[in-house]
Amino acid sequence: MGTSSMLLFLAILIFSIGIHVRSDSSDHRYEEGEAVPFYANKVGPFHNPSETYRYFDLPFCSTGKERDKSEALGEVLNGDRLVSAPYTLEFKKEKDTVVVCRKQLTKEEVVKFRDAVKKDYYFQMYYDDLPIWGFIGKVDKEGKTDPSEYKYFLYKHIQFDVSYNKDRVIEISARMDPHSVVDLTEDKEVDAEFMYTVKWKEIDTPFEKRMDKYSQSSSLPHHLEIHWFSIINSCVTVLLLTGFLATILMRVLKNDFMKYAQDEESADDQEETGWKYIHGDVFRFPKYKSLFAAALGSGTQLFALTIFIFMLSLVGVFYPYNRGALFTALVVIYALTSGIAGYTATSFYIQLEGKNWVRNLLLTGCLFCGPLFLMFCFLNTVAIAYSATAALPFGTIVVIVLIWTLVTSPLLVLGGIAGKNSKAEFQAPCRTTKYPREVPPLPWYRSSLPQMAMAGFLPFSAIYIELYYIFASVWGHRIYTIYSILFIVFIILLIVTAFITVALTYFQLAAEDHEWWWRSFLCGGSTGLFIYGYCLYYYYARSDMSGFMQTSFFFGYMLCICYGFFLMLGTVGFRASLLFVRHIYRSIKCE
Repeated sequence: MGTSSMLLFLAILIFSIGIHVRSDSSDHRYEEGEAVPFYANKVGPFHNPSETYRYFDLPFCSTGKERDKSEALGEVLNGDRLVSAPYTLEFKKEKDTVVVCRKQLTKEEVVKFRDAVKKDYYFQMYYDDLPIWGFIGKVDKEGKTDPSEYKYFLYKHIQFDVSYNKDRVIEISARMDPHSVVDLTEDKEVDAEFMYTVKWKEIDTPFEKRMDKYSQSSSLPHHLEIHWFSIINSCVTVLLLTGFLATILMRVLKNDFMKYAQDEESADDQEETGWKYIHGDVFRFPKYKSLFAAALGSGTQLFALTIFIFMLSLVGVFYPYNRGALFTALVVIYALTSGIAGYTATSFYIQLEGKNWVRNLLLTGCLFCGPLFLMFCFLNTVAIAYSATAALPFGTIVVIVLIWTLVTSPLLVLGGIAGKNSKAEFQAPCRTTKYPREVPPLPWYRSSLPQMAMAGFLPFSAIYIELYYIFASVWGHRIYTIYSILFIVFIILLIVTAFITVALTYFQLAAEDHEWWWRSFLCGGSTGLFIYGYCLYYYYARSDMSGFMQTSFFFGYMLCICYGFFLMLGTVGFRASLLFVRHIYRSIKCE
């Protein structure tokens, strides 16, 4: 296939993504009085981050001349639908109470606005690529216990405070005037006069640091030291536990090696026990070898994808409000790493003496993409029913299908052909006997489910604290910027997953159970099940999300993410166990 040329192409493309996303805020210089790009993006319930609508879905002032901004793939996937804002903010030009429009709100429009105020709707805009938020109204509950007595008000006056440094915009905020409101409590027509004010102030913050404000105000800045301390505390605890486990395992193995060496010297006809007893079965290929190889290929691809995403994040590509950069990178890198999945799955399948490599390749291509596609179809249908911006336009779906058809599938096939022709043989230190030994009856706690629960708990405890910050970013309005912490936690997750899986594999073999292949994969991937369990806890205990659309988006997409974690960590667990099993059986004399 020319793996080196593919990797070179991937590196060039990732570099070009980095250049593209940086260019959005490269050189924004303005002269006094010059119009600065100002776009309204979306509105939606504050507690439901996935449920967002176009700005003019609410009956705000519209001149009829608004034009949509052309958007990149990642921006569309992110649910952004930018349209020119009804406000005009020229550079360094102050304005005092400019009327945008006067309009009479009909009963239907009053009800629409009132429902939005009830649900804590916020708006989001972008001025010179800087984000602005604000709530569209307020609920007066003061002194009232009965919800039917609440009063609902729509803000009609916005004050924009803009800071600049020489010829560049540095900062902007929107303040709603609490005294300039429209009463929406009753179902009747009301007159509304929408206005805005603009104030300019010069500051000395350099343009290159204008995004630092969002980085610093993200991820609970006043708790940053506590964040670091809790992560380090968690990591030290988990690494100590892993260290103890490794030490015990090494001592037990050392005793095993000494015992088996003495047995060989004293009596050759002595009956073997423990893991040496099953040396003729331990490298017997697993059931459903095609599915196993496909899971290994998909897990390896997802691992490669994660590593590339971390590389981009650590060099600063995903800076705050770089709209759609993460989604663009995910789509492009997943497409380009499909060759890794094809090569890994097919080469391993051939090593397992599989015959139908084409079917194995099809299974590899569908193992992760299939469930993701079905979930996307369901959730996109829900978004269309809600008329939400999360519903992808037909053109975007065509682009994704073309990427899958013209990039993902050919690379998968090329990787599969390269894997088929790799001529690699499975390295087994022991000969496999013709007939398998019967697995002895084992106590209940040595069965698959209890072992998976034990295997998943320790790695999950290593990432538990960090999960809250990630969820608050993905399913909330916080910005995650501390990728260095996340990368450290990810490395610890891999180490702990490998160690715990190896330990459980040893205990399984010591109990003379030779069916360790699938067990090691399931135990390694079980952390994904714990993460999905955390989703239930987060939804009900830590968030205020509600409604069918938000609930289905949260649990639907998290199911796909946790499934991806299951495949990736399962691959890590199996690879670690395979290295370990080869090592211990290479260290003893097997007849």
